[in-house]
Amino acid sequence: MTTTELTDTDIATRGADPAIGAGATEQGALGWLADEADRVRTAGLHRDPIVRRADTPVVDLASNDYLGLCTHPEVVAGGQAALAQWGAGATASRLVVGTTEAHIELENDLADFLGFDSALAFSSGYLANVGAITALVGRGDLIVSDTGTHASLIDGCRLSRARVVVVDRGDHQAVHDALRARTEQRALVVTDSVYSIDGEPAPVADLYAVARDCGAALLVDEAHALGVRGPGGRGLIAEHGLSGAPDLIMTTVLSKSLGAQGGVVLGPELLRSHLVDRARTFIFDTGLNPAAVGSAHTALRLLRADPAMPDRLRENAARLADAIEAPAPAAAVVSLIVGDPHAAVAAAAACRDRGVLVGCFRPPSVPAGTSRLRLTVRADLDDVTIDRVARIVLDALRTVGAR
Repeated sequence: MTTTELTDTDIATRGADPAIGAGATEQGALGWLADEADRVRTAGLHRDPIVRRADTPVVDLASNDYLGLCTHPEVVAGGQAALAQWGAGATASRLVVGTTEAHIELENDLADFLGFDSALAFSSGYLANVGAITALVGRGDLIVSDTGTHASLIDGCRLSRARVVVVDRGDHQAVHDALRARTEQRALVVTDSVYSIDGEPAPVADLYAVARDCGAALLVDEAHALGVRGPGGRGLIAEHGLSGAPDLIMTTVLSKSLGAQGGVVLGPELLRSHLVDRARTFIFDTGLNPAAVGSAHTALRLLRADPAMPDRLRENAARLADAIEAPAPAAAVVSLIVGDPHAAVAAAAACRDRGVLVGCFRPPSVPAGTSRLRLTVRADLDDVTIDRVARIVLDALRTVGAR
C-alpha cells in the first residue's frame, strides 16, 4: 500500500521545475520558455494539436465519441433546432439569464435516466468536477483520492484547500485506513468509475461501503462509463445498484457518449441547491451553450431508445483488442503500451498517415516508461472497419520497431 499526503506547499508548487528560470535575466522574464521547450522536445513530450479537416476521411479512434452520436443526423438536428430557438450562446451565467427551459429539461431527463433526484449542468466536465469538489470541502476537511483520477478531480482537490491523501488506484483498504485515521469531521472520497487511460473499472461498490462506514461522502466521475457500462449505459454506479444512494455524488459529461459538450453533477436536491449557491465554476461561468444542450438531449433520447448500443460498443472493443493482441477491455478503451514516448508518437503518426486517428498518451498523463497508444472504440464501427484498423495499427507498430 502506498499513501501520499499533499501539503499546501505541495499543492502550490507541484509541476514547477526548479531549473526553470535560469537565464531569465539575460533573455527577459520569459526567456526560460525556450530552455523549457528544448527540454520537453528532447524528452519526447512536446504536444501539437491534431488539426482535423472536414473533407478528409479518417477512422477516428482518438476521440471519446463512444456511441458515434456526435455526427448522428438526429443529434446534429437537435443542436440546430436549439441554436435556432435560443441563439448561439447562453449569453450569461446560469444565475443571470443563462438558464433556458432547455437546460432544465435536459437536467430533469438526465436525473431520471441515471436514477438521481437532481442534476446540474456545467459548461464542461472539468468545471463540473472542480465546482463540485470545491463546493463540498475546504480547509479543515479531508479528501481521499487515488492515483488514477482525472486531472479535473486532481485540480478540484488542490483548489479546495482541503488536506488531500492520495492512495494507490483501487486500494479501498487504504481509503478506509485514511478515513479512519483522520481528525477532520468532513471527508470526501473521489474516484473515476472507469479510468480514462486504460478503461479499467474502479471498485465503486467497495469504495461506497468504505465511505459510508467511515462517515464520508463518495464522488464518482462516470465520464467514461456513461453510455458504456451499466444497464442501458447508465454507468458503473447503476451497475452496482447504487443510483441515488445516500452520500453518493455522480459527475459525468455530455461530451463523450452523448457526443456534445458539457458536464453534469447528480445527487440529492439539497446538493443541487448547494452547488447553485456555492460552486464558483457554475456561478461565474457563462451557461452551457444551447446547441450543446439540444444535441446532448437528443443523444440521450437515442440512448434510451436503443439500450443495446453500449453492448455493441463493448463487443467492438473486445474484437479490436483481440485482433491487435491487447488486454481484453472492460469498457471502450483499448490500451497498447509502447514504452518509449518517441516511439509512441511515431506509431500514432504512422497510423494517422494510413487514415486512422489514435490517441497517444505520454508522461505526465501516464507513468514514465508506459507511453502508449490509446484506441477508443465506437458502437457504430463495422467488422470490416475494425479489421482494417487492426492491420494498420499492427503495421504502424512494426514500422517503429514496437512489435
